Amino acid sequence: MALQEQEQEFLDRVVYINRCAKVVKGGKRFHFSAVVVVGDGKGKVGFGIGKAHEVPDAIRKGMEKAKKNMIEITLAEGETIPHEIIGRRDSSKVLLKPAGPGTGVIAGGAVRAVMEVAGVKNILSKVLGSSNAMNVVAATIQGLTQLESPAKVWERRGRGKEEA
Repeated sequence: MALQEQEQEFLDRVVYINRCAKVVKGGKRFHFSAVVVVGDGKGKVGFGIGKAHEVPDAIRKGMEKAKKNMIEITLAEGETIPHEIIGRRDSSKVLLKPAGPGTGVIAGGAVRAVMEVAGVKNILSKVLGSSNAMNVVAATIQGLTQLESPAKVWERRGRGKEEA
């Protein structure tokens, strides 16, 4: 029972659905792939790609993979990210910049979906290079994994908080 309650608290967004056709003797056979983003709205986010003969099955498979591959991100005050970062995946680059309160999510489709389910409320972003939805989502997630809290940076530099 607790597992069912936990699954219902996740937000999910279908970012992109691709249709692929195979020409056979009797006509065309279609296959679908879906890029799905899942998050809890409080700093956890994941993405998955599902493939199937039907769209609902592809979305379901993508959601299952996304839930298995969730990461936790560091959020700063004002529900933004702590510092600027560039995420890379193949030829896609995603620039993510923190923004002040009231700015909102300034982002394109794929990046916006990731930020909304992750719980980021104020951010500036720009997709550089390829705008392929799969690569943009992967680049965004890769960039978010690089985020560090200010306390972690202080610790890595060998300084305590009392020196700040």
